[in-house]
Amino acid sequence: QVQLVESGGGSVQAGGSTRLSCVASGYTTSGACMAWFRQAPGSEREVIATIHSSTGTTSYADSAKGRFTISHDIHKNTLYLQLNSLKNEATAEYYCAASPAKRTAIECQFSSVYRYWGQGTQVTVSS
Repeated sequence: QVQLVESGGGSVQAGGSTRLSCVASGYTTSGACMAWFRQAPGSEREVIATIHSSTGTTSYADSAKGRFTISHDIHKNTLYLQLNSLKNEATAEYYCAASPAKRTAIECQFSSVYRYWGQGTQVTVSS
């Protein structure tokens, strides 16, 4: 059974930093697309960043460029999202997602490729 478990959320001061982690179990993430999404109250879920676990190819939403960094440790089967210079509008539930293995880097840009989802971790940014 595939499981994704996020951790690292919480309350953060505006301008501060935090790192989210997502441990995958039950399958190998080799050659998979992995991503972080977020959903703020009253808003639709949006993709923040994606990474291909084998090529390391990444992509970011405009709101994340220059401030957030996605990374993946294939040996630990763990996905990370480093969030820096946080603004109030970053307050949301953050979800990690993963595709089945053996996907191409190009496929990572399509939300439909993500089959497995974590339960979410809340990040609250306050002034």
